[in-house]
Amino acid sequence: MINKYQKQKAAFDQNQIGDGPLTEEQEIYRENIIDHYKNPHNKRKMDHCTFSRREFNPLCGDDVIMYVTIRNNFIGDAAFTGTGCAISQASVSLLTDQIKNKSLEEVKKMTRDDVVGMLGIPLSTVRLRCALLSLKALLKGIELWERGGK
Repeated sequence: MINKYQKQKAAFDQNQIGDGPLTEEQEIYRENIIDHYKNPHNKRKMDHCTFSRREFNPLCGDDVIMYVTIRNNFIGDAAFTGTGCAISQASVSLLTDQIKNKSLEEVKKMTRDDVVGMLGIPLSTVRLRCALLSLKALLKGIELWERGGK
């Protein structure tokens, strides 16, 4: 006999963006995610940057390299290359837009809630890892750069 939980789980599409039914507002965010996935902002390699940082999620294969230029303790430019699911690619596209012209202090205070807020939809634990890959690359890159690395 199939219980209610098993029936819901069987009907859940693993490739769906979001976790569960979306509100009208969340549906707009979902469309924004798809747009950033298909037409990402700042997707390019930067040869002359302050630092670059790669992060890879072995669970799903998301792979992101962030390139950041820092001038006078502000993010001057940010870009990325990589591949992955719609959530990871939209997240890094949105994040690179968000951090430009912000101080390092502001950027270092960014949290998972900031990234989830940019995406605007509920995320499962698995999808949260996809969404946070770019933030992890950014914050680790800044940390290493501040310690003298590139």
